Amino acid sequence: MNLVTPEFGLLFWMVVIFGIVFFLLAKFGFPVITGMVDERSAKIAQSLRDAEEIQARMEQWNKDHAQMLEEVRKEQSAILREAADTKSRIIADAREAAKAEADKIMADARLQIAAEKESALRDVRKEVALLSVQVAEKVLRHELQEEGNDRAFIDQLVDEATQAEIRS
Repeated sequence: MNLVTPEFGLLFWMVVIFGIVFFLLAKFGFPVITGMVDERSAKIAQSLRDAEEIQARMEQWNKDHAQMLEEVRKEQSAILREAADTKSRIIADAREAAKAEADKIMADARLQIAAEKESALRDVRKEVALLSVQVAEKVLRHELQEEGNDRAFIDQLVDEATQAEIRS
């Protein structure tokens, strides 16, 4: 038996066995293999469709996320603006209240100063009046110690009093 040039019987049986194996494979093996290949292709196609759908969802999510971030930034800006306005308003109100309180304190101080001034003037007038009376008393005593002066002085006072009544 020569392997390089096989005999006709060997060649015949090889062709017959090849035909049977081919027939069995075509009948039972190839459908299973092609079914598996088709099934695998379908899974790959489905995975690609799922991946595309996921990618589309991710793009939509990214758009939604960006839009939400923009809305949050706008809301944050509005809140910060409102906080700044509130701060300014509170500061202005506090300044106005402080000014009103300062004006009230100044008015009270002016009233108190005026009252104390009036009281001091009354005290000074009393003192001046007392000093005037004391000085007048001393002058009168000195003047009245001389005998002739007291009668002339009394006459002069009576004349002045009558002239004051006439004028009234």
